[in-house]
Amino acid sequence: MQTILETERLTFLMWQPDEAPLVHALHSTLATSRFMSGGLPWTMERCQSRIEQWIDEQDDDGTTKYKVVAKSDGRFVGRAGISLHDEEAREFELGYAFHEDEWGKGYATEAARGLIAWFLGKGFSDRLIAFTHPENFASQHVLRKAGMREIEPRLIDGFVAPTFEIGASDIKA
Repeated sequence: MQTILETERLTFLMWQPDEAPLVHALHSTLATSRFMSGGLPWTMERCQSRIEQWIDEQDDDGTTKYKVVAKSDGRFVGRAGISLHDEEAREFELGYAFHEDEWGKGYATEAARGLIAWFLGKGFSDRLIAFTHPENFASQHVLRKAGMREIEPRLIDGFVAPTFEIGASDIKA
């Protein structure tokens, strides 16, 4: 499996076509789908479709959502990555989700910081954005801790989403 990025405790890997059960385990509960996809748990079919999309995205522009495993024991802990949000504007979006059992361990902040540095360092773009559900205060906190600043909110999926950005000039050497 191709390693994309390593942080202190996490390894980011490319998805394999047969790993939809991992995504299903991640997004098949009300708690883990609360702030995305209309709050509905993902079906196995949707998980398979997303895996295929993430593999295609990687092939198209070099960024996507990656499988995240713990470096210590290789267990699947979540998904995180960067996707092209607006092709015309070449606007990229940071996103992540971790297993409920892994919440509160700092993985989201570690993943966000690592992905931001990787993305901006590779020169994919000089700016990165992220959205959160308006009630997802934990994610808003993570994005601020990762160095992102809040900008004008956007209408996403029928709600006004707090929106964050960070640019290459914001990264301290």
